[in-house]
Amino acid sequence: MPKVVSRDNEPFQVTLRRFKKSCEKAGLLSDIKKNKFYEKPSIVRRKKEKEARRKMMKLQRRRNRGRRF
Repeated sequence: MPKVVSRDNEPFQVTLRRFKKSCEKAGLLSDIKKNKFYEKPSIVRRKKEKEARRKMMKLQRRRNRGRRF
C-alpha cells in the first residue's frame, strides 16, 4: 500500500496528488479492477495466451516494416 507523508506547509491537494501518483505507479487501481469479478483459471490462462499472441504479432509487424522492397 502506497504511503505519503505530508511535508511542512504542504497543501492537502498537493499531498493528495502525490498519493494518487504513487497509487498509479504501484498499479493499485488496475489490480482492483482486475480482481473485481472472479475469473476461472482457464479463462485467465486463455487471456494470457491471447495477449502473448498479440504481442508477438505486433513485434513481427515492427520487424517486417523495414524490410519492404
